[in-house]
Amino acid sequence: MRFELKRPPSGRFFSAARPVSLARRAWLRLALACCIAAGASGWPLAATAGGLKMGKPAPPLVLHTLDGQAISTDSLRGKVVILTFWATWCAPCREELPLLSAYAAQHAGQGLEVLGFNLDDPADLPAVRKIAASLSFPVGLLGSAWAGEYGRIWRLPVSFTIDRSGLLIDNGWDDDDPTWTEARLQRIVTPLLQPSP
Repeated sequence: MRFELKRPPSGRFFSAARPVSLARRAWLRLALACCIAAGASGWPLAATAGGLKMGKPAPPLVLHTLDGQAISTDSLRGKVVILTFWATWCAPCREELPLLSAYAAQHAGQGLEVLGFNLDDPADLPAVRKIAASLSFPVGLLGSAWAGEYGRIWRLPVSFTIDRSGLLIDNGWDDDDPTWTEARLQRIVTPLLQPSP
């Protein structure tokens, strides 16, 4: 299932209970205008992801967890790593997370690590913590819509898979339907967890 950022039914991106600064609104308008211009010019939005290439080294990224740890993808070399981007207000994300959490717990002994990057506003930290408490993998707030060389996170959920040698094996921007399902996990991740012959 594909989820693109859209306005909630209220017609506003933000509630009146949480006013947004004028600078942030201006930044959001500029980001939206750039994305529209990129799409209208034929420049693929995925190109903003720093030219991610399958089979090439995955760009480094650091998860700053809710409990204050810093986990770098570079420090996980030798493990299979899934970077997953989600938000509490994303319905497909909430459906995907329990499945991904169960899969991660089941395969942790085979060297699977999942890092959960949350896109919620810091004001929503209690809701993020509530969901994160039910997950078998670490979660942290991304802090902005930009995820280094993975680009601006404009579609949720989206994930990237890195093999044991640090190569990008699955680029979520290239998938028409990047939501994790049992079949998709079996097809993409399970073969990476098999012991080397």
